[in-house]
Amino acid sequence: MYNTNLKIVDPILYWYNNEKRYLPFRLTKNPYKIWLSEIMLQQTQVKIAIPYYKRWLKYFPNIKSVAKTDLNSLLKLWEGLGYYNRCRNFYRAAKIVENKFGGVIPDDWENFISLPGVGEYTSAAVLSIAFNKPYSVLDGNVKRVMCRILGIKNFTINNKVRIKKNLNKMIPKDRPGDFNQSLMELGALVCTPKNPSCAVCPIKSFCMAYKKGNPQNFPEPIINKKPPHYVVVAGLIWRKNRFYIQKRKNTNMLPGLWEFPGGKVKNTETLKEALNREIKEECGISPLIKNKIAAIEHSYSHYTITLHLYHCKEKNKIKKQIDTKWITPSEIDEIPFPKANHKLFSILHEKNWNN
Repeated sequence: MYNTNLKIVDPILYWYNNEKRYLPFRLTKNPYKIWLSEIMLQQTQVKIAIPYYKRWLKYFPNIKSVAKTDLNSLLKLWEGLGYYNRCRNFYRAAKIVENKFGGVIPDDWENFISLPGVGEYTSAAVLSIAFNKPYSVLDGNVKRVMCRILGIKNFTINNKVRIKKNLNKMIPKDRPGDFNQSLMELGALVCTPKNPSCAVCPIKSFCMAYKKGNPQNFPEPIINKKPPHYVVVAGLIWRKNRFYIQKRKNTNMLPGLWEFPGGKVKNTETLKEALNREIKEECGISPLIKNKIAAIEHSYSHYTITLHLYHCKEKNKIKKQIDTKWITPSEIDEIPFPKANHKLFSILHEKNWNN
């Protein structure tokens, strides 16, 4: 078995001290700010997350301010960042911290990992960086770096255990957070998926994949299947100068966000037939469907859509229901919508919202 020992620690920490990016969440040991950054960075590039991180802290500087606000305000700040359950879970977790732990973020594994949205990675990252606890992290970057060091081609359950054992042996008790961040940073800047910069890698002499001469083949890339594509249609239903929106249920994707009524088009339907059916199901009326506004393409994590939008009028008045509103275009900035809706809002602004 290839022995990494502790020889990796000093060179990678030295490299990290000199080459790390100066990111705003690295300028603090505040557990709230570090936790927030880790949640935002899940499935999101650093350059995209940073503006959201800064804006969030401007409005919500501590865990208490999050717990005391309403979810709608948080979702509006999160708007466009995607994976909205991260925001919902962070809100739930903040309330638990405030009510159960007296506003103090727990610094032990059992209590911290019990919070909504906190898994093994987040727990290890926050506890090591904010509280100096010797828990090793295993994100995508660390997984790739360790697979190359150990010469692992397939990331199986057994190999995951092997990597974790090696990390737990290596992690220094005096700088566990820096060590974790150094491996993540190395994977982000040097030990990249394609064309890794081995010449400047501080630990290449310990790397089995480098010695074999083909590091980018470790681990073997996963071939992703083409995501399914759906045709979706929605209606902009007008009542004088206001239009109808509805809140997505908590059981659906993008829970808590607002949208136009509509849905997927079935194979045998025309766009207008599908829109009539969806609005009848959701609003209890058959609409007067007028002209088509636009169609946009949008990608989600597991599928893509073409979204068609039509101007509509009420034949009969829609009955008032919970989680529905009639708003003017000027109220959009007060309400959280999916990113796809904002693509349509941009087009509507250009057309002066002509209905």
